[in-house]
Amino acid sequence: MVEAAGFRGVYPMLYAFFDARGGLDRAAMRAQVDYCVASGAHGIAALGLGTEVSKLSAAERRLVMEWAAEDLRGRLPLAITVFGATPAEQVAFVRAAALRGADWVILQPPQTGEPITEDRLIDFFGVIADASPLPVAIQNAPQYIGVGLSRAGLDRLSRDHPNVRLLKAEGSAVETRALIELTEGRMAVFQGRGGMEFPDVMRAGCVGMIPSVESCHVQARIFELMQTGRPEDEAEAERLYAALAPLIMFLMQSVDQFLCYGKRLTAERLGIAAVHDRAPAQAPTPFGLASLARHARVLERLA
Repeated sequence: MVEAAGFRGVYPMLYAFFDARGGLDRAAMRAQVDYCVASGAHGIAALGLGTEVSKLSAAERRLVMEWAAEDLRGRLPLAITVFGATPAEQVAFVRAAALRGADWVILQPPQTGEPITEDRLIDFFGVIADASPLPVAIQNAPQYIGVGLSRAGLDRLSRDHPNVRLLKAEGSAVETRALIELTEGRMAVFQGRGGMEFPDVMRAGCVGMIPSVESCHVQARIFELMQTGRPEDEAEAERLYAALAPLIMFLMQSVDQFLCYGKRLTAERLGIAAVHDRAPAQAPTPFGLASLARHARVLERLA
């Protein structure tokens, strides 16, 4: 049901590009959107971990959302990740996203530094979902964010709050399959992790992927091939994934490494002259850049 409503495909997560003065780089942000559209993406996502959302001010988060909607001009669906310490903060941002034309929102756990029980997190998400004018997804990434829900907790949340219609999962294909079976398909599940296990997460029942920008042309092709049901297309999807996997593995060693090198690879592909980091940030090394260049050659072969 949710897939039929249009929640499917590859939604690259935008990076936050900064200028030499430390502010958001308007031209670079626009270039990413245009690149994703031209690369065959099925939607765009913004303000997740890849957008370094915790480093942005409240005004900057609004600006990224506004720019993404403006640059898309309705060409593709837009998913906005919602960051905030209280339900009131997140509800206000969800409503702002709806006014800007977002199609769905992705809720993150509150980043307060305080421990939160599963029951309290379910209540937190439930309040926002019930107040949201848009379909709601949950980002469940305890390995990256430090807090998340169990499979049973996600099942309970989706049962008690029907507007929780999607999930951005960050676990293995095996874990994802178990979750989809437990929740009986009530949530459309997108995977993250930069595209790891892409063919297998599709076989597990996922409706799409939220990768990063630099390889979205290949990932969009993998998704389309996995939809046809033809053995020869599935074999081609496996070939593309096998070629891309070393680059994904290099980038996804940690969130910091992904931001450091993935953003630089994207800048190179988009013709952005310089990458300016906002602290705290991992600094590139000569060895790391050489490794990136070696792995990145695959993108030209798979263009």
